[in-house]
Formats: sequence, structure tokens, C-alpha cells
Amino acid sequence: MSDPANDRSLSFGAEAAAYERGRPSYPPEAIDWLLPSGARDVLDLGAGTGKLTTRLVQRGLTVVAVDPIPEMLEVLSTSLPDTPALLGTAEDIPLPDDSVDAVLVAQAWHWFDPERAVKEVARVLRPGGRLGLVWNTADERLGWVKDLGRITGHEEDPFNDKVTLPEPFTGFERRRVEWTNYLTPQALIDLVASRSYCITSPAEVRTRTLEQVRELLNTHPALANTSGLALPYVTVCIRATLR
Repeated sequence: MSDPANDRSLSFGAEAAAYERGRPSYPPEAIDWLLPSGARDVLDLGAGTGKLTTRLVQRGLTVVAVDPIPEMLEVLSTSLPDTPALLGTAEDIPLPDDSVDAVLVAQAWHWFDPERAVKEVARVLRPGGRLGLVWNTADERLGWVKDLGRITGHEEDPFNDKVTLPEPFTGFERRRVEWTNYLTPQALIDLVASRSYCITSPAEVRTRTLEQVRELLNTHPALANTSGLALPYVTVCIRATLR
């Protein structure tokens, strides 16, 4: 019997290019906070097209990217040809024991089986290693972003107060970082098109949603006749250390 959540996660392959064009990266402040001091070897788990991977490579870290979707890894390897990009899942990580200093997970923890994923992450981490989770949500408190949320459905913080990282992890901490991503009108359309609910919706629903986004771009006073948009984000981070 198929797992509906897993089926939805694998659906991203159909929109890998739109995902890469539209999805934001992650603020340096968040990455600084997630990484342990002295980290050298890092696993980007659920790496997708490499939004976070790129930032880690730019820091001079030795990075391995793991994702279950070949189309995502193909996009990642095009931009990062020297970075190992391996097919795998959080429940079956294709790395040896004690091989990395940190495992970072961007926009993906909610797709995992947390009990199995925690065991696998603990296996590949070195003693004292760090597990860091990060998630971007559009800040819908004001203006046109609030209107966008009415069209596309409101984004929710998946790392709510109920999310914990159990033993053998300790020192659980949570942090929010507010920042702004700058993008083109077309990139906003790609962002909406790459969301799982849009990908998995019936064709008529998907078409109507994207038409409404285009109408917002053409009619909202803050968006009409502009070539650049400022989209505010709240980035939520969680970290814990392996005992």
C-alpha cells in the first residue's frame, strides 16, 4: 500500500525546474546557527535541487547531497558537478557510520518517518554531531503576501512547539529568522507551481490557482508594473546535538 505523504513528496520531480527557479535559499544567519563550530563534513538530507547545498559548498565545506528524486538531483548536479549527489532517503541514508559532523534538513523533515530518520541520522553522525532542521514560510502578516496566501493556501510552520528531537539527541533549541527574498514575477509563479498541493491538484485547479496569481501580479498596487518583488520570509530553525 502506498504512503500518500511519500507519494506527494516524490511528485516534486515533475516540477524540479520550477522548484529551482522559484524557491528561496536560506539566510546566512540561519545556516550559521544550525552548523556546529568546526564542522567540515556535512550531509544535506532531502537536498532537492540544492538550494541549501549551494550555500554549504560556498562555505568551503565538504558536502554530500541525498534525495530520493532523480530529477531533483539532476538539477543539483548541473550547478554543483563536484558535489556527490546520492539517491537515498532519511530512513536509509547511503553513507557509512560516523561519517559527517552535521546533518541539515531543509524543507523536508515533514516528509520523513521521524523515528526511523532519527536513528539513521544518529548512525551517520559523529559523536557530538549536529542535526539541524530549517524551513522557510512566507510572512503573510501584511500586504500582498497576505492576499497571495488567500489564493494558494496559508503556509504553516511545520516545526511547531510539538516538534521535538528525541534521544540520542540533546540540547534541543528553536529559532526564527526574518528576512526578505527578492524575485521576479515569473519566479513567484514558479514558486507556487512547485508547491506540493499545486503539483498534485487536478489540472483545472492548478490552472485556476496560477491564473489567480497572475491576476494578483497584474492588479495589486504593490506588484503591477514592477520587475522585482520583495517577498518577506520567516525561517524557522531547530537544532540538537548527538550525545
